[in-house]
Order: sequence, then structure tokens, then C-alpha cells
Amino acid sequence: MRAYHLTSLDTPPELTTLDAPDPAAGEVCLKIDACGLNFADLLMIKGQYQDMPPLPFTLGMEVAGTICAHAADVTGLGIGTRVAVFGGAGGLAEYGVFDAARVIRIPDTMTFAEAATFQIAYGTSHLALDHKAQLKPGETLLVLGAAGGVGLTAVEIGKAMGARVIACARGADKLEIARRAGADHLIDASREDIRAACLALGGLDVVYDPVGGDQFTAAMRACNPEACILSIGFASGDVPQIKANHLLVKNISVMGFYWGGYLKFRPDLLTRSLATLLEWYGAGRIRPHVSHTYPLEQVGTALELLRSRKSTGKIVVTMT
Repeated sequence: MRAYHLTSLDTPPELTTLDAPDPAAGEVCLKIDACGLNFADLLMIKGQYQDMPPLPFTLGMEVAGTICAHAADVTGLGIGTRVAVFGGAGGLAEYGVFDAARVIRIPDTMTFAEAATFQIAYGTSHLALDHKAQLKPGETLLVLGAAGGVGLTAVEIGKAMGARVIACARGADKLEIARRAGADHLIDASREDIRAACLALGGLDVVYDPVGGDQFTAAMRACNPEACILSIGFASGDVPQIKANHLLVKNISVMGFYWGGYLKFRPDLLTRSLATLLEWYGAGRIRPHVSHTYPLEQVGTALELLRSRKSTGKIVVTMT
């Protein structure tokens, strides 16, 4: 099979040929149709991700495809079942083996491309806003990086939860994508003062921040008393250094959130969250936005597009 493989942090990953894997106990083998790209893939290539698999490994965190084999102890997941999996790695290949406990069936109406982008982005936004921030109807939510992979889902989910959503992104084209996802107000980060714009709208109750850097600081300065800031990631490359006295004065909470970490200590929360999200998908309340699709031979181009932050929503690599 073809696979996009990383053998060393000193050399770039490359598309190579490997033996197709066989499932071990508790595993299924997928004929992979699509793999969604994530910012974490770029961090893994540099050895900077917080949950690195041991080298060598095949990149690609989340996939969708069809079960083509399974171990004898796996039941209820027959050959030919359409599924999605968050495997953490192994997705940028034509076949992959994954823990059967992580497999979710996907609706017949959901394409493989949609399914391959669904779990991390929507799971992150739903669990962060619902479980961590406990976002309430009528509250004001600021979403930074609002046209990106996770940001766009936060706009959708915030709106579905009844919040007033302010979307912040760079440029009119990206803001239009956020508006279509349900944003009530738009801030162009390339030319507007984020703090001033948010204060003019009455201040912020919840901040969803996958960007970090100066945008985090501007948003914090626009927070209302008892606001909550969700630190999702640092796409800007700048990890904010927070002065605790600034949090104290307004009674602000800053909460770190890593969706994958819940697999280790509260997988039940992920299961319930994904069940809710699939219900919302079936009802048409959320709809994944895939801006670009590339074949496996062009995975390098796809990753460069992700690195440049010129895409909106999600980028998908297909195997056929």
C-alpha cells in the first residue's frame, strides 16, 4: 500500500510503499477513503506535538472508510461497514488498522470526506463549549480563527447552542464563510482593533481561541466579569503568557482544552458528545465545510496549504 511515512525528525515525510497491515486483537482494518488534515499533523512532522507516536509512523489523525477485515474478538462491526476513526496516526495511507473501540458508524448520508473531518473539529468545539465553558443561550461568544478547521465548527455549534456569535478572521472572504456558518457579527483581524470591536458589542462572555498570540491578549482585554477563555491551540505560533493579576481583577477563567486527552480519562464524554453531533448532522443543524480535496500523491501540497492558513474549514486527502 501507499503511505505518507515519517521515519525521522531530521528528514521530511515521504510517500512510500509499505506492507498492508493485519488487524491484531481488538482491531479493525480499514480500506481508507479519506483522511482529514489537522494542524497537529504539522506539529508531528517537527516533533512538537504533545501526543507523538513513536517513530517511524504514518501521518494522518482521522480517517473514514470501509471495514475490510477485523480480529476474531471484534463483534458488531462487519465487513463493508462505513465508519470513521480518530486513530491519532496512520490515516494517510490506503489501509490502516485501528482500535475497534474508537470506531464510529457514519450515516449513509454522510460522505467519506465529511466523516474524515468530523470528529476532531466538531468534537473539540462541542465538548469545549458545552462541557468546559458551559455556554448558555444569549451569551456572547467570540471565535478567533473563525474560518479555520476548528473555528468554523465553533461558530456553528455556538449558534446551535443559542449564543450570540462574533467571528474573527482575516479578510472578507474568510469572514463570509463564517457568516454563512451562522456568525452574528464579523471582525476582520487584518484591519480592525479586536478589543475595541468586541467592547462596542458589549464585551465577551466566552472566548474560543485556537490562535493565541496578540489575538488572545486583545480578547482577554474585552472580557466581561466571570468570562471564560478556552485555549484551544496556538496557530499563530505564539503561546500567550498570562498575568494572573489580570485574571483576578475581572474574575476571568482561562481553560486549556485538548480533545484527544479525553480518550484517556473520560472517553464517555467523547461518546456522548459525538452522539449529539451526529444527531445534529442528521437534522441538518451542522454541515462540515471541506474547502479543498487532494489525492494522496499531492499530500505535500495539501499540508503546505494548511501551513499557509489560506484554506477555510477542512482539507481532505483522498486515497482513490
